[in-house]
Amino acid sequence: MAHPKIGNMAPAFTLMNENGEKVSLKDFRGVKNVVVYFYPKAMTPGCITQACGIRDNKSQWDDLDTVVLGVSPDPVKKLKGFIEKKELNFTLLSDENHAIAEKYGCWGMKKFMGREFMGLIRTTFIVGKDGRLLSVMDKFKTKSHHDDLLAQLEELL
Repeated sequence: MAHPKIGNMAPAFTLMNENGEKVSLKDFRGVKNVVVYFYPKAMTPGCITQACGIRDNKSQWDDLDTVVLGVSPDPVKKLKGFIEKKELNFTLLSDENHAIAEKYGCWGMKKFMGREFMGLIRTTFIVGKDGRLLSVMDKFKTKSHHDDLLAQLEELL
């Protein structure tokens, strides 16, 4: 499945956050740049590493006038636990039926320990204040994701 095209409007979505409140991408249009990062599963080692890197760089996101939204197929209740346990300072969104992941082209065939299955492919999208897609990041290490993302944002903004 292909990612949305850079320069086009980012696919619209409205999802429930960790508090059961609706959050829409359009809420940020004209106000903030948005990082939408898709991750496979809360409270797993790679996802914890990635989320904590984002958490620890909050002031830099603020300096770049950027909000971060983490999206996974986890239920709202699990997201709440993830935020509390890891003291995350950004919004997590639940895409339980993976409809938004499919819209963004990051739901597909994965391989793990010799087994193939459909799942979420770790991908990050940068959306400008005008709602247009500025960048797609799909090749990065969870350990350095935040650094790669900051470099990409600084280059684009």
